[in-house]
Amino acid sequence: MDIKQLKFLIALDQTRHFGKAAELCHVTQPALSMRIRNLEEELDLVLIERGQRFEGFTEGGERVLAWARSVLAAYDGLRSEAANCRGELVGNLRLGIVPLSSLNPMALVQPLFQRYPELSFQLRSMSSEEVVDGLMRNQLDLGLCYLEHIDPEHFESLELGTTRMGLLYDTRHFQFEQAELGWEEISSLPLGLLTRGTHYRHSIALNFSSRGLDPRPILESDSTMHLVQAVSTGMCCAMMPLHSGVESLSEELRILPVIGATTMAPMGLLMRRTEPRSALAERCFEAAREIFMAEAD
Repeated sequence: MDIKQLKFLIALDQTRHFGKAAELCHVTQPALSMRIRNLEEELDLVLIERGQRFEGFTEGGERVLAWARSVLAAYDGLRSEAANCRGELVGNLRLGIVPLSSLNPMALVQPLFQRYPELSFQLRSMSSEEVVDGLMRNQLDLGLCYLEHIDPEHFESLELGTTRMGLLYDTRHFQFEQAELGWEEISSLPLGLLTRGTHYRHSIALNFSSRGLDPRPILESDSTMHLVQAVSTGMCCAMMPLHSGVESLSEELRILPVIGATTMAPMGLLMRRTEPRSALAERCFEAAREIFMAEAD
């Protein structure tokens, strides 16, 4: 048994596909499948439900997978700790981020990269619930999410403020003379919105319903890029966070503040309190505190 076999197993859990897992691990699919079979033979346990394609993990496979995550986290933590003792910071920072937050993630990632050029970054777009679950399962090091229902016994948090919203539009297709827009005006426009089930979308729905409004979006997506593309075609306008930098993607894009438009809970940076917690996560969390405090000043 070696670390690569455990990495292959975890990649398969992430992708749920042998070919994609092999691509993620930079090996051929036959090589990945062979190494996983070797692991099964060594453990004398079937880990994977196989048909013509990947069909999931067996009950025993799920239990082995949980141990694999812990072993790999300990391995990465050991390497990071050794680098930390040498005064270095190396490794891969796994960062979960909710879509459409007022914080441009590059405001954190770029300063961290400038401080620690040996770092690499893995960014994942996730709901707040998925971020919390990823932190608890040690699949993430840090998370940027809404601080609603966050248990301070399990997580250390750095509050970053409430997300204010605006209307993103393309000047080739829409024109507004006002400096701010009201919800009544927005409800009559063709809208593209984030998929239901997210905190951001729920906040928008509450703002509309509290005013007796029930707009019907013409497009919904879990991809920020899809929404921006739809806005650029003139198909719709979209509710986007202010100060996220999304309007800078095109010279024709503009964003107008919407009166009283905020999310229900503030955004924050999360790190789990319980072990295993790597030196990488701890140092990046403290560096983030310094970065955001400097910006506030």
